[in-house]
Amino acid sequence: MKTNTHRLTAALLGCGLTLSLTACGGGREYSLPEAACGVPLDAEKIDPFLVDGKTFEVAGDPLNEPTAKKYWKCTLSVDDTLVVAFQVDAVDRLHDPMAASEEFRFANRAKMERLPFSGLGALGDRTAVISTECAGTQAAYLFTEVSLSTKTGGDTAERRKAIEAFAVDLVPKVQKALGCTA
Repeated sequence: MKTNTHRLTAALLGCGLTLSLTACGGGREYSLPEAACGVPLDAEKIDPFLVDGKTFEVAGDPLNEPTAKKYWKCTLSVDDTLVVAFQVDAVDRLHDPMAASEEFRFANRAKMERLPFSGLGALGDRTAVISTECAGTQAAYLFTEVSLSTKTGGDTAERRKAIEAFAVDLVPKVQKALGCTA
């Protein structure tokens, strides 16, 4: 009888601990905005990078407002912790992210194959870079870098797939926000 009481007590304590940890975790108490820095967000594409927290914050330069700037940066964070950031540079030529001069941006860099638009891309464990034409009033070409927080854990192969999907979804939206015609 004593053994059954000990097992029951242990089970109840385990359940109580599990419930208290779940309640303390809080989950995602925030909602995602429809856009970040003038670029629409796809909730499905950003979901792999989201963490539990209370507030979702966007900081950066709006790409959809005319400016003389040639550089835009946008950071997305949860409770003051960076989740994902993207940077867009207006440049005068198509830069190859697989060039030796760009290697510093990546861990385990690989060429992005079969982009659904014209451009060059490279993918790393926490970074994706895509270079495309723009031919708009803001730029001739765009160099877009998407980077994740170093705290983003999980399976590396899954994270690479997710960052590539996010970047491939983001670039045409960036082009549209900046008025690109190519």
